[in-house]
Amino acid sequence: MTRVNGPFGEFTYHRTLYGINEPVPGPRWQALFRETWPSYRAWYLNRDPDEAPDLATAVRMLARHMPELLPTYQRLVELAGGDEVAARMLTQWNLPRFSPGCSQLAVPGPAPLLCRNYDYSPELFEYTVISSRFTGRRVLGTGDCLWGLLDGMNEAGLTMSLAFGGRPGSGRGFAIPLVLRYLLEVCTSTDDVRVALRGLPVAMSYNVTVVDATGHTLTIYLDPDEPAEFTTLPLATNHRGEVPEFAETARSLHSVERRDRLLGMTCWSPGPADLATAFLSPPLYNTGFSRAFGTLYTALYQPADGYVDYCWPGQTWRRHFDDPDATTQITFHEAERTRVR
Repeated sequence: MTRVNGPFGEFTYHRTLYGINEPVPGPRWQALFRETWPSYRAWYLNRDPDEAPDLATAVRMLARHMPELLPTYQRLVELAGGDEVAARMLTQWNLPRFSPGCSQLAVPGPAPLLCRNYDYSPELFEYTVISSRFTGRRVLGTGDCLWGLLDGMNEAGLTMSLAFGGRPGSGRGFAIPLVLRYLLEVCTSTDDVRVALRGLPVAMSYNVTVVDATGHTLTIYLDPDEPAEFTTLPLATNHRGEVPEFAETARSLHSVERRDRLLGMTCWSPGPADLATAFLSPPLYNTGFSRAFGTLYTALYQPADGYVDYCWPGQTWRRHFDDPDATTQITFHEAERTRVR
């Protein structure tokens, strides 16, 4: 990524987004690993060593809670050269904390939609869109943590995305990107999601919004050491309920304003163009890139038609399940007045 100063006191970030079509992990995944592993390794190890799990425990947790993913995990470790630190990190058991912002809205109906903004730092994004068949089912989504997903859909029409839940702290559990990957691999409906999440430990507070092919919606509130809480509300930002439990966190992320905007949109049935316009406009769209609160992409999923549109101001990039490898160039602008000093 490059960053340059603009002529009007702006900072401009340039980056490449990679569309990768690899049904099972192979040369493309291995190239991604080699490119990103130094940064992931430094992030994974930058904590109290007592907080990092041992390999045997991490693999045992994966085998217990997500056995369907174990063959893919073993393949990834092989492609990573058997590196012990990589093997631990790839289980995504007890990863270090990360807290992206995000807004998300599901629109039910005969052709359901899901739209989301991913708000985070340009320097902490993997920049991959992955088409895969890890367990035989086609899955398409935005990559994170090497084989997890920030949002995605499967060929059964199940679509979901994540947002930080607003509660501080962490516990023993899996990182949310692998949880989304797992749900899209093994579930076809919101009922399946309810069942799959029973007893599945999640390491941090997250809000996950889901819509299936029949138009049924869920928003799930996940927290460490607590059972999942399910609601049919089709939206989420970075707190739960109308009044945030942690007001300062919600205020810093404009969580209430963004939730109110989404809630207002549930009073009518916005189409794809309406959603794109709303999510690319304030208060849903954010430009605080230097403080890890800039909208890195808007993803507009249309599962009935089998594609997702990645949107930025003046630019759209479409990906289907079976599209070949491709790239697109994206640019982020941040005004000087929004930067942290």
